[in-house]
Amino acid sequence: KTYLGRPETDGVRCSSMQVLGNALRLSSRPEEALPVHEAVLAFMRRLNDEEMIFTALGNVAACLSGLGRDNESLVLERDIYTRSVASRGVSHEYTILSGTNLTISLNTLGLFREAKALLSDQLLPEARRSLGPDHGLTMSLNASLAVALVSKPGRTRFDPSVYIKPRCAATPPDFDLNAGNDLLEAEAIFQDAVQRRRRVLGPAHPGTREAEGQLSFVRGRLDSS
Repeated sequence: KTYLGRPETDGVRCSSMQVLGNALRLSSRPEEALPVHEAVLAFMRRLNDEEMIFTALGNVAACLSGLGRDNESLVLERDIYTRSVASRGVSHEYTILSGTNLTISLNTLGLFREAKALLSDQLLPEARRSLGPDHGLTMSLNASLAVALVSKPGRTRFDPSVYIKPRCAATPPDFDLNAGNDLLEAEAIFQDAVQRRRRVLGPAHPGTREAEGQLSFVRGRLDSS
């Protein structure tokens, strides 16, 4: 409320709105955060501040995803990635970050073929070359590729967290796994992820334990197939 009387173009007011929006979103209140971030986005568009537009678009996309409006979020993620490629280049770290978010959205909506193509043809080669195989973004992209590989194409909606969490107790009724070479490739990716995360993050890190759970799950499906 301290900043409500300031001009709309006031930088302090805009910064305070960003802080408020982020606090609401991180507090699992995306319905309250969304109009705040939309207002910040509108302001940045009037200023034509490309870098801040990227940030504002990402925040709006995250809010939409948190509200279950994944198709709308995907539209923004595509826009962010396209803009970043055009302005920063395909090998820039922020471009790879935006591509990581895009592939997560594609997997969530069951667009596995598109996710695999983007990961295999563009994102992973660039991440390995410019960031290295042990970088957090490269490891995240590998995980996204494995999720796309284990999942059969054609599904309309998908939540990868349903089956890649450690000690997953049960398979949902509409669960549909790929088989054969794709599942074997996913196993190899998760095995590599476990080894890298143990070395880079340590054996007790949550990311390492998550990768161990993913590997265990895929191996269990291979054994039962």
